This record gives sequence, structure tokens and C-alpha cells, in this order.
Amino acid sequence: MSHAITLARPYARAAFALARDHGGLPAWSQALGFAAQAVSDARVAALLGHPKLAHEALVDLISPPGEVDPVFRRFLATLAENRRLPLLPEIAALYEQLRAEAERVVKARVTSATALDAAALDKLKASLKRRFGREVELTTAVDPALIGGAVIDAGEVVIDGSLRTKLARLQSTLAH
Repeated sequence: MSHAITLARPYARAAFALARDHGGLPAWSQALGFAAQAVSDARVAALLGHPKLAHEALVDLISPPGEVDPVFRRFLATLAENRRLPLLPEIAALYEQLRAEAERVVKARVTSATALDAAALDKLKASLKRRFGREVELTTAVDPALIGGAVIDAGEVVIDGSLRTKLARLQSTLAH
């Protein structure tokens, strides 16, 4: 496990608890996502450790546009004071995992050789829902190198039904 994830975990848990207690899980997802993307920008990252830049200015810089939840701003200020703003991408990812668990949602990524139509995605989603006993959020990607079939990555469970993998297994069997 990376050092950044170890450092980010307590902050992600705190963010989740604050968002849950204030009824704002989706809003915090968006705000954390915005702030994480902001600190990932090289121009912003260069400013994060600048000694002459006040914490409040950093919070203003990475806060989402519009009216921002004051509790979220205090959370960002705490990160700034502790020099943990660079951890925002890891904090946001861990927060999303906690949110998915709380909302009993499995996030799965389906990578297929060709684009899947809506009917195939609905059927796959229903099948995964039965398997996991939870709601399923699907994201899709296309990778022609798979040749055919698909790879489903649902976190700890990966189902590889690609033709590329089947051919590799067959080739390995024939080589022995």
C-alpha cells in the first residue's frame, strides 16, 4: 500500500463522516473531485508548498465555483494547515469507496473489444446486481486489443472473458 493512501485514509474517513452527518454525500463527492483535480494540475501543485501563500488563498483556489459548504471549506483549511492538500486525489478516491459501500453500490468497469449496446449493458448490469446483491454502476471502455468478449473489473472481483486471455491460455496449454 502506498504511503499516500495510508496518510489519506483518516482524512477520507473524516470527510465521509462530515458529509454523512450533514446529509451531503453527493455534494461532497463533487467538491472533493473538483479539489482533487485542481491540486493535480501542475500549476496549482507548484503553489501548494509556497511559504508566502496563505492557507485561505489555497482553499479559495481549489474550492469549487459557487457557494461552498462552510464545513467543506474548513475541511480543506485543515488539509492546508497540515500540508496535506497534495493528498486530495487519494482522499477523493477513498471517499468514493466509502460512499459506495454506504450506499451499497458496486462500481464496475466493463472493457470490451467493441462498444456494447444499451440492451447488453442492461443485461450485464442485472447479472452483476444478482451476483453482488447490490446496485451496480457501470462505466465502459473499448479496447480492440481484447479481440472479442469483455473484462469486468468490480474492484476485488475481475472477470476476464476476453478472447485475448482465452487465446493466451490455449497457447500456454499447447506449449506444455
